[in-house]
Amino acid sequence: MSQRIVLSSLIGAVALGAVAAGGIALASAPTEPAVENGSARYTAPSGGGTGSFTYTADVSDDSGIRDLKVLVWPASSKLDPTEAELRFVESAECRSTSGETARCAYTLKVTERDAAGMAEGTWYVSARAEAEDGGTAFVPRAAAFDVTR
Repeated sequence: MSQRIVLSSLIGAVALGAVAAGGIALASAPTEPAVENGSARYTAPSGGGTGSFTYTADVSDDSGIRDLKVLVWPASSKLDPTEAELRFVESAECRSTSGETARCAYTLKVTERDAAGMAEGTWYVSARAEAEDGGTAFVPRAAAFDVTR
């Protein structure tokens, strides 16, 4: 065999190995959860009945979804929640829609007394998703809604 053929074969084998190693690394790289299609809805209490606040979102990760934490806050408060702070807030209720995706809903009842103490104007929803493999995604402003009286 000539040296040219051996050298060409060796270069081809190295290139093929590099492509295969890159593909394996890419295939095994964990993905971060995704929070999509988020929406917030506020209904003020009326006529002596209760109102409600609901935030829904589709959350997905290739390992499955463990949890979605939700924090609701008025823009006027100048609050700037961090991902670490959202580890300790209430969770949404998540129902699996596939092996990788869950539909999550966070609902609060709002009494007339609650509504009287709420700041009027824009409110934000912050969300923190956690996957089964421990990956997290933080969305500081996952949705917005208005509170009026």
